[in-house]
Amino acid sequence: MAARTLSETSLPFFLKRFFPHTPRENYRLVLMVFFFFMGIVFASWATRIPDIKRALDLSDAALGSILFASPLGELCAIVPSAWIIGKIHSKKALLISMILLPLCLVGLGLAFSKVTLFCALFCFGFMYNMANISVNSQAVGVEILYRRSIIATFHGMWSLGGVAGGVIGALVAPLGISPVLHFVTICVLVLLGVFFLRSLIMPREVRIGKSRDSGHARPKFRPTPFLLILGFIAFGSMATEGAMYDWSSVFFAQVIQPGEHLVRVGYLACMCFMVMGRLLADGLVNRLGVTPVLQMSGLCIASGMSLALGFAELLPSTVGLALVGFGMASVVPLCYSLAGKAKDIPAQVGISFVSSISFFGFLACPPMVGFLSHLLNLRWALSPIILVGAAIFVLAGLAGRMKQ
Repeated sequence: MAARTLSETSLPFFLKRFFPHTPRENYRLVLMVFFFFMGIVFASWATRIPDIKRALDLSDAALGSILFASPLGELCAIVPSAWIIGKIHSKKALLISMILLPLCLVGLGLAFSKVTLFCALFCFGFMYNMANISVNSQAVGVEILYRRSIIATFHGMWSLGGVAGGVIGALVAPLGISPVLHFVTICVLVLLGVFFLRSLIMPREVRIGKSRDSGHARPKFRPTPFLLILGFIAFGSMATEGAMYDWSSVFFAQVIQPGEHLVRVGYLACMCFMVMGRLLADGLVNRLGVTPVLQMSGLCIASGMSLALGFAELLPSTVGLALVGFGMASVVPLCYSLAGKAKDIPAQVGISFVSSISFFGFLACPPMVGFLSHLLNLRWALSPIILVGAAIFVLAGLAGRMKQ
């Protein structure tokens, strides 16, 4: 089927100048926007958690139990999302999820009790992961059209959206703007973007591999050793991410003790270098190859965590967490890319399988750190991340040999 030109799409005149006429480039740009949207929606919720906690008069324990609804919803979405994408293809699945996700964000602002917040957060997590699997399935297809690595840049746009959402939240919350009004505004902007850009999403007629949508995929999925190794690599990276999100500021407050105004400097260094790593990763992959970049990522995680824990002072710990952020930046995007291009396996199936394994790392690591910290101390509790980085280095080499 011939690709439609810009004159045949629903783009308004003020957007057409930003999108080139090449369909392949249109697919790439619209996905970058969608990744940005997902980041800003996620950060919008995260920045208003304290306000919703205060509005519903939740204790720390009650909030902790309610927040578990989001990863529970994400976990429950993995298998249905792969099935839905297989039935209606990633374009329709992406459109549906990107319409429902910002609506679920509004639902979070409208929650009036513990039960309604839990249910809204479960739906938010479910739709978020459906959008995540759909958009990454699209990203793998566009990457194949380009014949070079571009997927890390997509995830970099998610990180930029997260930064933008965090800044917006930090600005509107002190002004007394309610979470509902904040979320409705974000919802309207995202829905308008989805409406105008819907015609530029890669259609199902664009083939992204010999077995994609061609009837030659395996009738029953059996995990291959290659996919299992990718899952374990992503597991290590997601475990590291979970630890950094939940414990880096606590580590600075309890161990480094730099003063209240510097408690979050390690977290910010980690996140900023994560964005930088994602924006640089594709160039490194195209120049060096996937395996060396994954191995370098593992070394950065191991060496950065060793530096942060070994010296436990402001400057070396900040530099160490920056190295950790740079190391974990490209691991998950590259694992998704490799899984989506695995032989004889549909992209959404490979991605959802690796996502399901990696997700348990994100879910299990933060409470495990808390448990070990209670038994020993926080420095010892975070030290297994050094071994995680070393394991990523070894497993990446093994995956590279299997791929060859």
